[in-house]
Amino acid sequence: MRKVGFFRSIHVKFVIIYVLLLLVAMQIIGVYFVRQLEETLRTNFQTSLKERINLLAYNVVEEMEKDRTSEDPSVEDSIKKILRDFSAGDISEVRVIDARTLKILGTSDTNNQGIVGQRTTELRVKRSIVLEEEQSSILIDPQTGNRIWVLSTPIKSGKKVIGAIYLVAKIENVFAQMKTINGIFASGTAIALSITALLGILLAQTITRPIADMKKQALAMAKGNFSRKVKVYGNDEIGTLAITFNNLTKKLQEAQAMTEGERRKLSSVLSYMTDGVIATDRKGRVILINDPAAEMLDVSRETVLSQPIMALLGLSETYSFEELLEEKDSLILDYSTKNKPYILRANLSIIQKETGFVNGLITVLHDITEQEKINVERREFVANVSHELRTPLTTMRSYLEALAEGAWQDEEIAPNFLEVTRTETERMIRLVNDLLQLSKMDSTDYNLTKEWVNFVEFFDRIIDRFEMTKDQNVTLKRELPTHIILIEIDEDKLTQVLYNIISNAIKYSPEGGQITFSILEEEDRIIVSISDQGMGIPKENIGKIFERFYRVDKARSRKLGGTGLGLAIAKEMVNAHGGNIWAKSEEGKGTEISFSLPYDQQPEEDEWS
Repeated sequence: MRKVGFFRSIHVKFVIIYVLLLLVAMQIIGVYFVRQLEETLRTNFQTSLKERINLLAYNVVEEMEKDRTSEDPSVEDSIKKILRDFSAGDISEVRVIDARTLKILGTSDTNNQGIVGQRTTELRVKRSIVLEEEQSSILIDPQTGNRIWVLSTPIKSGKKVIGAIYLVAKIENVFAQMKTINGIFASGTAIALSITALLGILLAQTITRPIADMKKQALAMAKGNFSRKVKVYGNDEIGTLAITFNNLTKKLQEAQAMTEGERRKLSSVLSYMTDGVIATDRKGRVILINDPAAEMLDVSRETVLSQPIMALLGLSETYSFEELLEEKDSLILDYSTKNKPYILRANLSIIQKETGFVNGLITVLHDITEQEKINVERREFVANVSHELRTPLTTMRSYLEALAEGAWQDEEIAPNFLEVTRTETERMIRLVNDLLQLSKMDSTDYNLTKEWVNFVEFFDRIIDRFEMTKDQNVTLKRELPTHIILIEIDEDKLTQVLYNIISNAIKYSPEGGQITFSILEEEDRIIVSISDQGMGIPKENIGKIFERFYRVDKARSRKLGGTGLGLAIAKEMVNAHGGNIWAKSEEGKGTEISFSLPYDQQPEEDEWS
């Protein structure tokens, strides 16, 4: 997980917000406080001066309305005496102006006595006299650059304005005090913010520590670790959240254990199923495939995940996924090649939610190649049996009908017809016996009666029997070992195997041909071979000669009395002994039939026993 940036941390955000809130609050309070304090100081300053101006106005009115004699000082001198004490402190200058003549009657500035007797040029003085109200403003002194307060107030005697007082005061001290107060306030704000930030950090830690613990727990849970617990720091909302988080962790741990158990069960079931299973999502993409299904379809699990099931099963050209969902019957998937049959049956089942919404598709694959092969073989077997029985029966019926119609009276034809009927009857008996033999071998109660036999002597006796009974001019050549080879076999069954193979070799050998018999010893088996010099078997038919009712030359086989079951019976009996049987042939040069039998060489133990 990506690390949280410094300024994105909830800890830092909490401290910043906490400090900003305090800063905004202090600024609002500061602005209001400073403005009110400035207004109060300025008002107090101006009020105190106005009170002095009022006292001055009272004295000036008395002097200006006083009846004077020649001995009394002039108005200017009297006013000068009154103004003598006003040039001290915050007052820079005070002037008294006559309202009628606008002449300056006096000034408190000793260095500016030359303006006495001159007309005033101050617009504020004229306005205050005309409007009969105070005129004041705060200006900047061009000489010092400090702020000054200029006041012009009318002097009234009764309701009549007789003059005006013009005041210039130093108000810079008030703003200097405000500056000092602002500095103190700023310092206090900085100290308060520092302390607040420190307290905010401590407070944020108490809040963010449990959250950080829960974050670590969540990361551990994401990795599958449910053993950790979040520490509970208190009984407040965060403590309740921590307790709830721990309960959630416990529930998730139990749910994960249950899910994991179910997953393992499902995985085990899918792994040990002999059938292939494929699951898709609601769009038909493969989300699960077990090993048997991957093996059946000859694909890799990693490559088919997220692949459409239509492409996986090779149904893209015949079905859409929606049509597949509506398919009620199982599908037969034929992947057979020219040389190898391979057929699968696909059973489909829709995954539905409780609302009926289709959530996916389950496909179960069964390999029915052998089943189909058995069905085909069964149909062929029934057809072959029917054909093999019908042919002699038809022949017998024809000859019997001929005999019934009077042919039995013909001394030349009747014996021939009877001989054919007898031959066909014997052929049917052989066919039925062979079928009974195969039926016994196919049944589960088929058992062998095995005994230890010297196979060389046993093989030699069977060859002698054919040597004495053969009708054809065929040479039987023996290439057999001279020592004893002990094999555990069922003599009757192996006699039938050798009889069927040797009979075929003699039947298909030409006049003057040779049949060779040999035994080859290997480490754990012996190989018995019987080769003739007959017409041979085409290469494409060699693998089929051990199938039931198969004949390379059907017309010749029936003429020679064969049932087409001899080699099939031989194969079943050899397989029952734990061996194998096979053929080698070259068309026009002959055929060699070989079979193997298990062989355990223990000469020393045999001698001691």
